[in-house]
Amino acid sequence: MIESPRLPGLTLADADELVEAALAVGAERGFSPLAVAVLDVAGEVITLRRADGGMPMTSRIAVAKARTALLTLRPSGGLELPGPIVDGIQHLFHGDYVPYAGGVLVTDGDVVLGAAGASGAHAREDEQAVQVAVERWRAQRPR
Repeated sequence: MIESPRLPGLTLADADELVEAALAVGAERGFSPLAVAVLDVAGEVITLRRADGGMPMTSRIAVAKARTALLTLRPSGGLELPGPIVDGIQHLFHGDYVPYAGGVLVTDGDVVLGAAGASGAHAREDEQAVQVAVERWRAQRPR
C-alpha cells in the first residue's frame, strides 16, 4: 500500500485540542460565544467549531483571521496598513484578509505549523482566547 504524503504541522488531534482550549478560555473569562478555527500551513481548515449562541458569521471571520496570520506571518491585528491597501489585499485574497486581532500563528520555535483564529467577542478577547490556547497546547506538548 502506498502511503499518502502529509503536510508538516498540526494533526487533527492538535487542532481539536487548540479549539477546545480556546473555547474553554472564552467560557472561563465570560466572553461572548466564540467561533474558533485551526488551519494547516496551506491555510485550509482542520477544525472549526462555534459555541452555542454564536453568530453564524463568526465562523467565516475566525477562518479569515487565521488566514490573515498565515499571510502576514504575525497576529492578524499586527499589521497596520492604509485603507486602500487593505481593500486591495482583501480583493486579492477574496475577503480572507481581516486585519483585526483574533488570529495567531501556531509555531514550534520559528517554524509555522498552522494558525488559529477566533471571532465572536471583542477582537482583543478573540486573540486572547487563541493565544492562551496556543500557550496551553505548547506547555503540554512532548518535547
